[in-house]
Amino acid sequence: MELDWLLAPPLPDTLPRQRVLYHRLREAILSGRLAPGTRLPASRSLAASLKIARNTVLFAYEQLTAEGCLLADRQGTRVASLPERATPPASSGHSPVTRLRLAARAAAVLQPEPAREAAALPFAPGTPDYSAFPFRTWRACQERAWRDAGWRQLGYAAHGGDPVLREALAGHLTTVRGLPVDAAQIVITSGTQAALDLCARLLADHGDTVWAENPGYLAARAVFGLAGLLIHDVPVDDEGLAPREGDWSGHPPRLIMITPSHQYPTGRVMSLPRRLALIARARQAAAWIIEDDYDSEFRRAGPAPPALFGLQPDAPVVYAGTFSKTLYPGLRLGYLVLPHAIAADFARATTQAMRPGQGIEQRALADFIHRGYYTAHLRRMRGRYAARQSALRTALKEAFGSSVTLSGGEAGLHLVMWLPAGIPDGAVVARAATLGLGVRALSSYTRPPMTCNGLVLGYGNLAEGMLAEAVRRLGVAIEGCDGAGALADCHQPPPLAAN
Repeated sequence: MELDWLLAPPLPDTLPRQRVLYHRLREAILSGRLAPGTRLPASRSLAASLKIARNTVLFAYEQLTAEGCLLADRQGTRVASLPERATPPASSGHSPVTRLRLAARAAAVLQPEPAREAAALPFAPGTPDYSAFPFRTWRACQERAWRDAGWRQLGYAAHGGDPVLREALAGHLTTVRGLPVDAAQIVITSGTQAALDLCARLLADHGDTVWAENPGYLAARAVFGLAGLLIHDVPVDDEGLAPREGDWSGHPPRLIMITPSHQYPTGRVMSLPRRLALIARARQAAAWIIEDDYDSEFRRAGPAPPALFGLQPDAPVVYAGTFSKTLYPGLRLGYLVLPHAIAADFARATTQAMRPGQGIEQRALADFIHRGYYTAHLRRMRGRYAARQSALRTALKEAFGSSVTLSGGEAGLHLVMWLPAGIPDGAVVARAATLGLGVRALSSYTRPPMTCNGLVLGYGNLAEGMLAEAVRRLGVAIEGCDGAGALADCHQPPPLAAN
């Protein structure tokens, strides 16, 4: 049998000869070029024919025999009988691979979204100032965590997360946020997305309805869609989530997702009467409120508004927090605070669903909090971001006139700049991207029938030295989309309007 073609040129430079022989023999068997029952030459004969070492042939034969492609016995080596490879109908014009697809629910995460590369660009929302991160202090906490590490830090985390971190977080939330919580109520997660995923799977069943803010957090919609929940959009007004009676009767929720301290992306703060009313109606509907306390750490003036979680005893509220903005996103640590009634069961279910780890990072973070570094870092960053927002407001008014309307600056790392109807925000964002800006369109966070037109301007990573040039480029992007001269009469359009 002539098998010289097994090592015929071209040969890949990155693979050793034995791997090339193995791959070509395997493909010949799977494609049918070497039919079932075909006897292959003895290893010595094939090695001599191909002018290679016998061990090279032995490797390929033994590997393919182990995989079931070859059969070896006292009579020699022959090709095994394998199931026929499925082929598509001749008229389809598709290979078998192209007919494979994701589940229908995966469409929830395949919708267009801002490019991840935009995160490092000026005006990219939600990007903290990495240059101000206390690297030396954090490194020292990690070194202590590694020095004292035991089997628990190197294995799966305990139910609910590292007990030391849960205790540190309970103290921090009680002292700084005014939440009357203890460590047993806290479950450590791998960030906000993981926290929302756990809530979607452990507090609701497939087909249940979840309310989402409109406009609202796009990544939350992806999580809920993948969990098989029905997403019902509820409009946001000046006081936050504004459900109507028809929402309660026509789309009774199992979950209600809100960002009351600094609604994303509009920046509205939910009023106290609205918070109390929402808790009361959620009780009646047997619904859970997921309170994402987004950006409450970076409050500009006065204390943060009271969290829904602590407003009433045994309120059906789950409180979610993260260290992605206060420290850095790559840390992938967040947390949930749960009512006592479900905390223990939720923690055990989390362990079964996630098999959490990050023991070293959790212990380092506990040390960082216990030593007061976290509170001090928040204090420094709060002042730093306040100064950047003030400088950005001044620069925008100088560039676009005092009539430019800005909102959402009570907390957080972004402002909303409202645009006249004659300047579509999507067109501005597209043009701004060509100028190296990461600004996002307010309309991209909105679902029909609500409409809004504006720009979400992140300033967390906007250093003083780049502010003037960034605002100048933003002006170029807006002017390039202002064919009717609408900017000359810049005023705030109806912020959220139903068609």
